Amino acid sequence: MIRQPSHAGHPIGFLTPPQAWDILPPSYTLHNPYAFCHEDYIILAVASRPTLKSTHTVLTRKQVVSLLKWYDRPHPTRPDRMIPGYDKAHALRTARMCVAVAAALGHPLSRLRQFEAACLLHDMGRAGLDPILFGEIWSWAKEQKIPTRPREWRTRYPNTPYGRESHAFITQYGAALQARGVKLTPAVKDHIDMRLGFARRLKKYLRPVKTAIATVDIPWSPWMERIMLYYYYPEKLERAAAWTHQLAEILVACEQLEAYSNHRRGKDYYARAEESFAAAFTYLRQLTSQRIVSQEVLDLICRLTREGRFTSILRQARGGTLSPADQQFLQTLSC
Repeated sequence: MIRQPSHAGHPIGFLTPPQAWDILPPSYTLHNPYAFCHEDYIILAVASRPTLKSTHTVLTRKQVVSLLKWYDRPHPTRPDRMIPGYDKAHALRTARMCVAVAAALGHPLSRLRQFEAACLLHDMGRAGLDPILFGEIWSWAKEQKIPTRPREWRTRYPNTPYGRESHAFITQYGAALQARGVKLTPAVKDHIDMRLGFARRLKKYLRPVKTAIATVDIPWSPWMERIMLYYYYPEKLERAAAWTHQLAEILVACEQLEAYSNHRRGKDYYARAEESFAAAFTYLRQLTSQRIVSQEVLDLICRLTREGRFTSILRQARGGTLSPADQQFLQTLSC
């Protein structure tokens, strides 16, 4: 007889209930002979060894929904209306992968709860994003081979004062943008800040969240914001504890894997016609060579991918389908 696990134990195997925006339908978990319902959870009881599932999470549905609502912003001309956050689904899928990887690496439950919250909120620096405007600016910048991230901008233009990358972009390329018909309105400048001024914008939109998340029983710690900034500002973690750095690496790797697989984002942001898992993992290897992501983290993500733990997440990112070639690639992936 299998004993029912409790929240006091290791988090592996605890799954939130399926929802309208969930990664897997109920049948994906309930077909398991060791899965059973208990209150608001689907519990996966494990007799001998922990089993990771692609819906892996340590937060409740209420906590997840409460955090994702922070991406919604008031309509600029209709205060009675809210604009649903564009990056919610991306944040959710990223968080599910991140928690699975961090749990497999042995991070404790209390830390995993905060980590999942940070992963769910990692794109708050782009709250209020207009995908058409964002794509118009940054697809053009990519075509022109203009740096689109602060660390890349400072490499190309080392004399730019720290934190002034957005201003430097407008000074250098504003005229070219306007020649394309993109006027430098406050909205355009705000969307430039969504990439080159990400730290400033994230701080602004996280300010009310830091207090509010305590109401859903999630304590805030400064390291949560620092790992959200790691991809754009890796220097902020130069003196961080090893475990903090590892969580930041996991977030970057999983976020990029989802983003490179995200059909809607690719179409809206970069006019990308199709996604390639080969391109996604090539980029993750580049991040490893740049020492942004460790080989240990990349190897684990590759192993979990081969085992099928992320297949449903990646399928949803692609819009619901994977070709036989895609499935073969994921099953035989080598890092």
